[in-house]
Amino acid sequence: MQIDKPGEIREGEGLPAKALERFLKDNIPGLSGDMKIRQYPGGHSNLTYLISFGNREMVMRRPPFGAKVTSAHDMGREYRILSALSGVFPCAPRPILHTEDASVIGCPFFIMKRLKGVVIRGEIPEGMALSPEQAEKMCKNLIKTQYALHLIDYQGIGLKDFGKPLGYMRRQVEGWSNRYEGSKTPDAPDCSDIMAWLARHLPPECARPGIVHGDFKFDNVLVGENDPTEIVGVLDWEMATIGDPMADLAYTLLSWPEKKVPGTTAFAALPPILRDAVCREEMVEYYENLSGRRVEHLPFYFSFNLFRLGVILQQIYYRFYHGITNDARFGAFKDTIIFLMQAAKAGMDTSDRF
Repeated sequence: MQIDKPGEIREGEGLPAKALERFLKDNIPGLSGDMKIRQYPGGHSNLTYLISFGNREMVMRRPPFGAKVTSAHDMGREYRILSALSGVFPCAPRPILHTEDASVIGCPFFIMKRLKGVVIRGEIPEGMALSPEQAEKMCKNLIKTQYALHLIDYQGIGLKDFGKPLGYMRRQVEGWSNRYEGSKTPDAPDCSDIMAWLARHLPPECARPGIVHGDFKFDNVLVGENDPTEIVGVLDWEMATIGDPMADLAYTLLSWPEKKVPGTTAFAALPPILRDAVCREEMVEYYENLSGRRVEHLPFYFSFNLFRLGVILQQIYYRFYHGITNDARFGAFKDTIIFLMQAAKAGMDTSDRF
């Protein structure tokens, strides 16, 4: 079984190695020898590199080249939440160093400890054998880990001003609507009806705000190498804030199909054994049992998250369309964006819980 492996650096995403090596040796005690840099292939937003000095390995995060929305790639913000979580949420990587000095590599960046584990993407990794019972446990442990994050006393760990929970969903709808308008390309679909519907159907203010990750799904977590049902790491904290946990949960639930609608599309590339282990309704019930609260307004949250995901891809596609990035993966986003916006629109017509 292979852990998530870094590889060669993609064209156009190289780093000034000499300046970076000098800076790291000056600011992190104990580094010696030559530095080696490799890049993790996953992810479409902030870029992730493995930095090694002999046997000592660290992970570096930096904004994407040519990013249009700088607030979405705030290295200091990601570093701050990881620092606050390091003592209370073991799945968060421990941060080591952060700098806003763009003279080092051309942009702010931060360094964190490398967590080892297995990333689950479209297929179960070779060598990992899962029984149906283990697959169900893995899925429920993902939700259990997410609930543990939602449960943290964010004020008690110094994150009182990290976000503004009052009016969170209103600002989310307005913010993502504005981002979509600001990143539209001539071939982008018209989403004015989606944005108007979301603005008219905002749920009540969240009574129990918490830390929300914003991109909580299997390809952003690490499972144990020896026990794959265990969640050992949560990655990619760039969208984390203080807000409505139900929005965070609904995004995660999109990974599973609905039981009552045969053939329902799940909006994440889960391996079949995980997709078939549980259904969306069962995951909702599990979260309700953990939290002691009823999960409500799911049609709104599902449509919002599909729209939000479409906007995120549109922002990335904008960079590709205008030649700011040469990553060929982004060219295929056009059809996916249309698909997501159509799904968001279809969900607007339902009054059912799911």
